[in-house]
Amino acid sequence: MGILDKCRNYDDAEEVRQLGLYPYFREIDSEQDTWVTLHGGKRVLMLGSNSYMGLTNHPRVIKAAIKATEELGTGCAGSRFLNGTLKIHRELEEELAEFMGTEACLVYSTGFQTNLGTISALVGRREYVVTDKFDHASIYDGARLAFGEYIRYEHNDMADLERKLQNISPEANKFIVVDGVFSMEGDIAKLPEICDLAEKYGAEVMVDDAHAIGVLGPNGNGTAAHFSLQSKVAMTMGTFSKSLASLGGFLASEASVIEFLKHNSRALIFSASPSPANVAAAREALHIIEEEPERREKLWENTRYMLDSFKEMGYNTGVAETPIVPLHVGDMMTAFTMCHRLEEEGIFINPVVPPATPPGDCLIRVSFTATHTRDDLDFALDVFRKVGIEMGVIDS
Repeated sequence: MGILDKCRNYDDAEEVRQLGLYPYFREIDSEQDTWVTLHGGKRVLMLGSNSYMGLTNHPRVIKAAIKATEELGTGCAGSRFLNGTLKIHRELEEELAEFMGTEACLVYSTGFQTNLGTISALVGRREYVVTDKFDHASIYDGARLAFGEYIRYEHNDMADLERKLQNISPEANKFIVVDGVFSMEGDIAKLPEICDLAEKYGAEVMVDDAHAIGVLGPNGNGTAAHFSLQSKVAMTMGTFSKSLASLGGFLASEASVIEFLKHNSRALIFSASPSPANVAAAREALHIIEEEPERREKLWENTRYMLDSFKEMGYNTGVAETPIVPLHVGDMMTAFTMCHRLEEEGIFINPVVPPATPPGDCLIRVSFTATHTRDDLDFALDVFRKVGIEMGVIDS
């Protein structure tokens, strides 16, 4: 059997396409907004976006990206390490460090590369990286690339985390990496307990705040700030592709960590530098988040309204407590069919199926932004009630 035979024999996606239920790679012909236009002209309410602050089409963000392109071109033609560092990279890093309350910051080309490049560079032989089983795939891949040992604990299970730490030699270096907000379940890491265990067993803590920047913390500055634990967390990773309305990632930490990563993180050294447009857009989005706290307040108002309404309707929202709300619907075909029916009724959402979930516990992942209006949300609730009853997910 040849190495490509697995590709030639792969037909899982085609089977779902033949049923008319394939939910991936749907083309959108409009800007990312609260309502979008699908290829073919259908207008749908966007409840599948990670643009929590609703800034992807903000005039200031667009203007900043255009201005940077006009002045600096479309790309940097090299890596940050060599010829690809511009003044705006440094300025964004300085502003992010101040925003996060750290000494320094390092900007990567994507959030995935940030985790990949940080974890693989920091964890060496006879050292341990310990992660939550529901952490993002980039954390998992970064841990697999590292030369050290990789251990996972049950999701948000502090007793299991302690058991795992107890089984590691007290002399060994230990690195706990955890999502601040879990991207499918919508719950928040038990960071106070994690930091207590890290102190007890001599570990360092890194938080992936991809879904927490702009959302959690007194100024939208993440999970550690949400719990007033900035001094206990060694480093925080964030992305530009969600609240910061662009593309890229960053790591905020003490200056010595950033200096080490600049010269040892392969994902940084051997990747093309983020484009001027991406950097300028993220920087302007950061300014808006700092200037307009009412956006975060509106996001949480929308979240509370929808969480309460889904629960009253009879949906199982699991452990959700953030703008990410999973609706547990059962098997894979129920999730695919429900996604299709919701789109027919005017709502864009994302199904989550194995291996991202256990078999038989598939999700409809709903997410909210600061720019959703009450009329938008009430429209969505009417559709979710109709389709949920039709599918037998909730009672009439």
